[in-house]
Amino acid sequence: MSDTGLSRNHGIDRLGRLELKQLRLLQAILRELNLSRVADQLGVSQQTVSEQLKRLREIFDDRLFIRTSNGVIPTPLAERLAPKLDSILNDIAALLRGDEFDPAEHHGIFTISATDFEQRVVLPALLKELRERAPGLKVVVLKLEIDRMAQQLQTGEVDLVFSTPGFVPDSCPSMLLYREHYVCVCCRHTGMQLESREPLGLDKLAEIPQLVVSPSRGDLRGMVDSWFEQFGLKRNVVLSVPSFAAAAECIASTNTVAFLPSRLLPDPRLDTLPISEQPPGFDVVAAWHTRSGQDPLNKWVRQLLAGQFTPEATVT
Repeated sequence: MSDTGLSRNHGIDRLGRLELKQLRLLQAILRELNLSRVADQLGVSQQTVSEQLKRLREIFDDRLFIRTSNGVIPTPLAERLAPKLDSILNDIAALLRGDEFDPAEHHGIFTISATDFEQRVVLPALLKELRERAPGLKVVVLKLEIDRMAQQLQTGEVDLVFSTPGFVPDSCPSMLLYREHYVCVCCRHTGMQLESREPLGLDKLAEIPQLVVSPSRGDLRGMVDSWFEQFGLKRNVVLSVPSFAAAAECIASTNTVAFLPSRLLPDPRLDTLPISEQPPGFDVVAAWHTRSGQDPLNKWVRQLLAGQFTPEATVT
């Protein structure tokens, strides 16, 4: 083996013997030039300081410090090590502390996935605050794709999802934003010609042509179908639309009924249809991937959401 190879291996061997606590001790001795004060400062015995200094001398193959009547003085090598040592320990401290996050100075892209319902309810206040407090941040809003949600969060294609808990992967943490409930609606102008305004029974309601909103799967099954099935009923779903924005107009033009989230109402095109039983409500959550849990930007956006939806907002 060449002399260069031997030197490199020797350097690696010495690095393997070097410990962080020894670097901190070396820095302290360089600053105090007194072993007793260093022991007091680090909360260790003078014997421990002497033992660690002995190991440092072996590692660096240098005396490092020479005793005097008042303490110690550094050797030329120790003096040359001082600025490098400060830089290394400062870098390690910064690594553990993490980057200081200042939203006003941040430049980047943050991607949100949500149905048009959550876009309408959650986004306006959030985007307003993001624009005011982080003007350099660019925000991308995507249509919620339920079947791709896990992949999008895992790959970082999406940073935050607004959805109902049932669609969020079990491995993803989430934060409750608010609780919502459904309202049965029909067209206001051409709507249901009921003989009376008495609440409609679920058996009769199940027979009426109904519309569902299916953002990404496009099937003829909605959120309240399982509720109807608990009563032994199957809904007469005849129309599926991809967005809540299209729902009201389609209800009016097709004379169907639908269950819509209450925060989309009132709507001048729709009227509430009294029914004998009310379906269970649902939660709206913000979800993210575990790898983004400590990301400064993601944490800050979640803090903004928690402030907007307090006291309901909770993290799971």
